[in-house]
Amino acid sequence: MITLQYNALDSATVAREPFSHVVVPGFVPANELQAVLADLPEMPRGGSFPPESLRFGPKAQALIGALEGPRFRQSIAGLFGLNLDDAPIMITMRGRTREKDGRIHCDSTAKRVTVLLYLNQETDAWKRQDGCLRLLRGPDDIEDYVVEVPPVNGNLLVFPNGPTTWHGHRTFVGQRYAIQLNYMTNDEAARSELRRHRISALVKKLVPV
Repeated sequence: MITLQYNALDSATVAREPFSHVVVPGFVPANELQAVLADLPEMPRGGSFPPESLRFGPKAQALIGALEGPRFRQSIAGLFGLNLDDAPIMITMRGRTREKDGRIHCDSTAKRVTVLLYLNQETDAWKRQDGCLRLLRGPDDIEDYVVEVPPVNGNLLVFPNGPTTWHGHRTFVGQRYAIQLNYMTNDEAARSELRRHRISALVKKLVPV
């Protein structure tokens, strides 16, 4: 079992600039976050890893289970007025950010909604704004941002995807734990991406981190 701040999520205000999104600071409470951090695997390599390819302790596994569950889905659907009942879920874990990561992009159109949950403690790096995710006005300037989300303290960011949902972060190299969950479309593009996800999970399980 894990306690999450569902009341804060359900009562959050949907911001409209630079695109629709919700930020919930401390969605994972401090005491729960400490237990989750202790249960995360070491991840010396960069890139995204399906949970099936990693070994989690019980508290971290409970967190992933909660994110995949109906209570969390209901909250996200309610906030943005979406029907996510039949939306497939794709979830990945990152533990390390490389120099090439964080470049400005929009997520794939196969992803209806992006959820990012940050599982790091505060450090001087985050205070310098390195590695803090920025929601941007356009695709050309990482400094032209409206909102910046430090990847710490169980902070949660959710946004429906679209052609102008530009985001990225300044270069950061080092440990940076994040869970990304996507509610997918039901079209062929999403099915193809989910197939790649399953293959990736199998390969990375055979070649451990």
